[in-house]
Parts: sequence; structure tokens; C-alpha cells
Amino acid sequence: MAVTIKDVAKLAGVSPSTVSRTCKNHPSISQETKDRVKKAMEELGYEQNNLQQNISMRKIGVVFPKSKTDVYENPFYLEAIKGIGKYCNKKQYTLLVITGETDEELIRSIKASEADGFIFLYSNIDDSIINYMYEQKLLFVLIGKATKMINDTIYVDNDNVQAAKEACEYLISLGHNKIAYIGTDNYKVFSSDRKAGYLLALSEHNIEYNPNYCLEFALNSEEKYNKLKDLLISENRPTALLIYDDIVAVSIGNLISACNLKVPEDLSIISFNNSIFARMMNPQLTSIDINAYQLGVEAASQLSKHIENPNLFATKIIVPYFLVKRESCREIR
Repeated sequence: MAVTIKDVAKLAGVSPSTVSRTCKNHPSISQETKDRVKKAMEELGYEQNNLQQNISMRKIGVVFPKSKTDVYENPFYLEAIKGIGKYCNKKQYTLLVITGETDEELIRSIKASEADGFIFLYSNIDDSIINYMYEQKLLFVLIGKATKMINDTIYVDNDNVQAAKEACEYLISLGHNKIAYIGTDNYKVFSSDRKAGYLLALSEHNIEYNPNYCLEFALNSEEKYNKLKDLLISENRPTALLIYDDIVAVSIGNLISACNLKVPEDLSIISFNNSIFARMMNPQLTSIDINAYQLGVEAASQLSKHIENPNLFATKIIVPYFLVKRESCREIR
């Protein structure tokens, strides 16, 4: 029976992925470990003459954000994984899904996966899981912008600042100057960037920033929803909303109806992701399509290149977005 990479890993006391990285002279593997693996290979007579076998054993771990709620139901993740899966099928890589409710659960799953590299479906400011990846010198790609060790981090993202600026400017072109931004937790990089684009558009068009028009809250935050309700029924309510996600926009649509307001007659709305929720809402939502499928394809492509060529410089890929205009926005005098 032919000696396999798993046999080598067992004798050397390491994981199969460590043997695979040693075979590719990956810089994350210490010289001591490389020597131990090579010694085991020599003892067993293992030869690296079957490239297809090595490729078929390569594994990519896809890491979801930690959550105890329904975050996994967001269509963004489904579209991104479709793109990742499409590329992995072509390369004959195995795809592993990594989830958890806590940092500890995620780290245990990452360790147990023995993947050759990881794709994070999110980017947070000062995230402990990302810090762990840096400390362990594990190969990973972010879908989202890096906020530390930027030169050493591979990431794939949209220009969220420009996207939000363009969305806000579209509302301004329709005559709106009372525009509110609804974002999420400010440690999420994409929401922070979209808020920056919103503020930039206001500034460039000489529209005074009203702090009451900027609300940032999680999807299930009842307290902040009540603040939004108070804003919508106030005398100085906004005439337009820029909302960070289609799912949140649908939820806010119900709140708008409860306030006896109508879209777009009383309130114009633009959201992000251009998911099925944008098309299901009545009226259909104007939305920024961030091309989640292509984000997944590019993330998998960059990761595979760095798995196979570990000495490449960390790449940064910007995927285009586009504005899909629908009935949720109208011109006002």
C-alpha cells in the first residue's frame, strides 16, 4: 500500500496540513518542524510525485462571524459561499464551514479543521480571532478591509466609502437634504466605511450633519428601533434613509408602516446587498449590489494562489459595486 501524507503526519506528530505546507516550503512552518516532517518522509519512503493527490487533500475553511442569532440567514453569506464553492470545485479543494457562538468555539473549530487556509466572511475592528490567526501565522483571506498589519493581510472588498457616497448623492440628486444613515455596530468595518461615505457626501454638498439622523444598532436592538420610531414621527423627520442591509430595510419598512408613512411617498430608501429581500419588498428597494458572489470567487482565488505560492506578497482586491434603481426612491421638490 502506498504511503500517504496522513502516514507521514502521524509519524512526525503533526497535522496533514502541516506536512502539506512543509512540502510547499511554507514560511509559517518552523525549520524544526520541517526537519521532523522530512525525516518522517525519508523513513517511510514518501515521495512527492503525485501532485494530484496533494491537491485533492487541500482544504479551505470558511469562517462565519460568531453569532447566537440568525446572522447565517443573511443572503450575503450564501452568495459569497456560492462563489467560493464554484472556485474550489474547479481546483478540487475541499470546503469546510466553520461556525461558533464564541471566540473559543471558533478557535477550536479552526484548529480541528487542519485547513491549508481560511476565508473570513467578515472583517471586524480588533477581532480576537483575526489576532489569533496573526499570532499562529495561519494563512487567511478577509472578505472586508483589514484594519491592522495591512501590508501582510490578503483581503477582498468593495469600496464601501465610495458606494455609500454614491448612494447618498443619488438621494441628493432627487432633492433630498434630510437623509438619515442606519448602520450597525461600529466595530464592523463595512458599516464604519459606509457611514464615512455618507458623511463625505453631505460635506461635499454643503448639507449640515444632524447627529440625530445617524443611528447604529444591531438587527435585534429594540431600544434603538424605538429611537428610530421617535425620529420618524418627529416634526423634523428625514425624507430619506440610507440603510446598511436589505434585511434591516425590510424590518424598518414594517416600522415605517406602523408610523403611518409610505415608501416612497413619505420616505425614500436605499439599502445594500441587492438580495432577494430587496426584490420582495413592496415597493422594491433601490439597493447597492456589492457583488457578493464575485467577492467569494476572488477570495478563493487569492487564497489558492497563496497556498500554492507561499512567498507571494499579500494582495488586496477591490470588487466593483453598482447601484440598482427601483421604486423605493422618488424625487421631491
